[in-house]
Amino acid sequence: MTRSLFLKPSVWLTVLLLLTLWLDKNLQRPDSQQDSGTQQEIDYIIENLDGIQINHELKVNRFFSADKLTHYPAGDITQLEHIGLVSIEPDKPLLRVTSGRAELAGGDNDIFLTRNVAIIRGEDKDKDKVTMLTDFLHLIPDTDIAKTDQPVTVTRMNSVINAIGLFMNNQTGEILLQSRVTAHDDRTPRTAR
Repeated sequence: MTRSLFLKPSVWLTVLLLLTLWLDKNLQRPDSQQDSGTQQEIDYIIENLDGIQINHELKVNRFFSADKLTHYPAGDITQLEHIGLVSIEPDKPLLRVTSGRAELAGGDNDIFLTRNVAIIRGEDKDKDKVTMLTDFLHLIPDTDIAKTDQPVTVTRMNSVINAIGLFMNNQTGEILLQSRVTAHDDRTPRTAR
């Protein structure tokens, strides 16, 4: 009698269905990810992302790219990996930003960049090109503000400035360094202290 139970197709189909459901639930879906010690559900993942934001009234063009975008519905958090941003506006220098990682919380009003952040204001052939390097940067795109409280290196022509903290307003061209500012010119030999 036991042998005939295992020969019935309905029993095998039921076992196969249960195994399929178990595998789907536990192995197939990347439905959660460990982040900062808390378990969060992933809404969607997009890889090799490129986009354009155009404001015709202000004649502003912003281009962005990322290797990977992951969205978490709890808190409307978006995380991006290997980011590139380019902003083109009339009568303003070209602005390029790259970073290893970015996080947007609650939309795109605040962008937090981390891991090898570079800001380049001006084109490569520009003698007034300014390069800024840091490990953390808070971007506020609507007001063209960038700021950090971390160490930053600013390079312009042959001058190199190191500081802790930076505030940059791309609308006005203003760059403020917060504290521990040191500067040197690569054309001038430095003496040992």
